[in-house]
Amino acid sequence: RLQKKDKTVNTTNPTIRVGVIGATGYTGSELLRLLLAHPHVALTRVTSRSEAGIQLADYWPNLRGHCDLAFTVPEAKDLAAACEVIFFATPHAVAMNMMPELIELGVKVIDLSADFRLKEVSQWEHWYGVKHACPELIASAVYALPETHREQIRDAQLLACPGCYPTSVQLGFLPLLEQGLIETDSLIANSASGVSGAGKQAKVANLFAEVGDNFKAYGVAGHRHLPEIEQGLNDMAGEAVTLTFVPHLLPMIRGIHSTLYCKPKDFTQDFQALYEQRFSDEPFVDILPAGQYPETRSVKGTNLCRISVQPIAASSMLAILVVEDNLVKGAAGQAVQIMNIVFDWPETTGLTNIAFLP
Repeated sequence: RLQKKDKTVNTTNPTIRVGVIGATGYTGSELLRLLLAHPHVALTRVTSRSEAGIQLADYWPNLRGHCDLAFTVPEAKDLAAACEVIFFATPHAVAMNMMPELIELGVKVIDLSADFRLKEVSQWEHWYGVKHACPELIASAVYALPETHREQIRDAQLLACPGCYPTSVQLGFLPLLEQGLIETDSLIANSASGVSGAGKQAKVANLFAEVGDNFKAYGVAGHRHLPEIEQGLNDMAGEAVTLTFVPHLLPMIRGIHSTLYCKPKDFTQDFQALYEQRFSDEPFVDILPAGQYPETRSVKGTNLCRISVQPIAASSMLAILVVEDNLVKGAAGQAVQIMNIVFDWPETTGLTNIAFLP
């Protein structure tokens, strides 16, 4: 399945120089792992203000023997001179402070944070609690979900990588909203994520003794990913949708499972065929056979999103089940997929690894 849409590699520019800003978190670690194995990437800069001077392999022991770089302090002019593409794997409200200078210097930027995902500045400032540093760049930023914005991604300079929950929910509802097949005033997304989605910061709530053998909801009254999801669903539907989004914390390291519910306008529609046809050419969306349901372990460490659609006759409702690895298709892997599109390489380049089991 991962060989779909492959084509001849762009040999006019077989290797690009790449830098990663803020590579001390879990998303940054995953990004480094993927980039160092990519056949057309030369990793030239890895930055961290707090760890400047520390060898990468001393901080991330899994990279021992794979990279001899050390962390450096991020300087826009140095990064632009050393790199053709910059990835931001930083917390929210960091990338926006460096972005104007990097854009002026002509470097392409793929931002894994939320700084440029939302198109309404006031909405972003409400949810993230700070004033946006460069609202003038938001209009030119491309929301880079490959399955819906592939053509816009190709020529963009500033690319906003979608969030983990938003990726699963948008892909799950996509075929139904594009075709106008469901009621849009009562969508529900019941989603759960592994603890790595909370980042690497030290918090009591993230301790093993707090997370293990436990399952809980959070952000029920409102979560930062809600406006991003709604923005994407509104674009798909061509109208404003109403979504109830409830995230949960799973007692595991990585993985997302989203169970979506909606009311079809015509319950006799062949929804299985609809999903299979819509995603038939998408290398990283796998529609399971009717009656099979996805498991988070089946996508662990991969850029795959696995989906099943289940009509529920008793209530004339649809349940759509979606799984992904929050650190890969939900973040770093999707960012590499975006880079592949920008440079006209097969989207699967560097992303064909098989999930690890158990």
